[in-house]
Amino acid sequence: MTFRIATFNAENLFRRPRVFAVEDASERREILEDFATLVSVLDHETYTAGDKKKIAGILRKHDVPDSQSKSRPIVVNETRGGAKLFAVKQGGVIEITAEGRADWVGWAELVRDDLNWDAVRNTALAIAEVDADVLLTVEVEDRLALHRFDAQVLGELPRARRYPFNMLIDGNDSRGIDVGLFSRRPIRSVRSHIFDTVPGSDRLVFSRDCPEFEIEPDRGKPLWLLGNHFKSKGFGDPADSLAKRNAQARRVAEIYRAALERSGRVVVAGDLNDTPDSEPLGLLLDTGLRDAMTHDSYTGAPGTYGTGTSPRQKIDYLMFSPDLWKRVEAVDVERRGIWAPNTFESFDTVTSKATQASDHALLYADLDI
Repeated sequence: MTFRIATFNAENLFRRPRVFAVEDASERREILEDFATLVSVLDHETYTAGDKKKIAGILRKHDVPDSQSKSRPIVVNETRGGAKLFAVKQGGVIEITAEGRADWVGWAELVRDDLNWDAVRNTALAIAEVDADVLLTVEVEDRLALHRFDAQVLGELPRARRYPFNMLIDGNDSRGIDVGLFSRRPIRSVRSHIFDTVPGSDRLVFSRDCPEFEIEPDRGKPLWLLGNHFKSKGFGDPADSLAKRNAQARRVAEIYRAALERSGRVVVAGDLNDTPDSEPLGLLLDTGLRDAMTHDSYTGAPGTYGTGTSPRQKIDYLMFSPDLWKRVEAVDVERRGIWAPNTFESFDTVTSKATQASDHALLYADLDI
């Protein structure tokens, strides 16, 4: 029996942090780096004079105190009456009134905007066209977003089949871009790794999570799908980012080997934010996992991101254990949700980057299980 497995970085289903719509890459990177710095400094037990200056500078730079701003990318939520992080004095001067993390209750987060409705429908169209039995969803808001998307968007498309099962555990990313699952087969169990730490430290391994989904097929042993979204190259120090992806790959390799003890049917999937010749991918491939796009049945372009014409644009993966690799019948990539008019034909309803489903293609494979 043919069983279709897919992975898709959907870039959120309904709402997405405003910063990701900033077209200038350097400006977008600067905002994300400022946000990461702010979140880090706000967690300090005591705020030094330098900390307070840094916090105030970021708040001022991004218009955070202006609740009426239509463009501010960051907001600070303060949840208890007198326990405030800052006050705005005469002349717009920002004073950090808290002396440390324990002095105020709240958090910083990225402001979200509703996605273009055409983009939402095109995301559903790409998913419906592939019609996978199991679909790993990367960059989605929460489990209720999965449920509502299935019922209110996918369910309204002609001839689209809905998903009776979905699952998502909130991960470590404060931006609300998590890893979830749509499934037409029952999800027997879920194992989360949000608390895994780098050996010898208290640093978390996963930027999001590496959830293990145990899926009940029509026949045979359960299938274990390990979902991932590795640290991106988009901002931060490149060496630090690579070290983070290496740590994530090493831990996924360990989780994969443990899953093999339970079942020979294991899939590692998701947006790994690196190329097949990279060190992190080498750590995974060295376990015996096989990359779906190296299967003889696949004859398309080498990439999964953007135009997909270069191997440097391959960052999305389906990787199969030896038992499953023997069962792979066909592999393909659905690109029509992307707007790339000079490279390939998109869906008729994809007319610009603003209406594209995502800038990632949807990778899928058919297996005989």
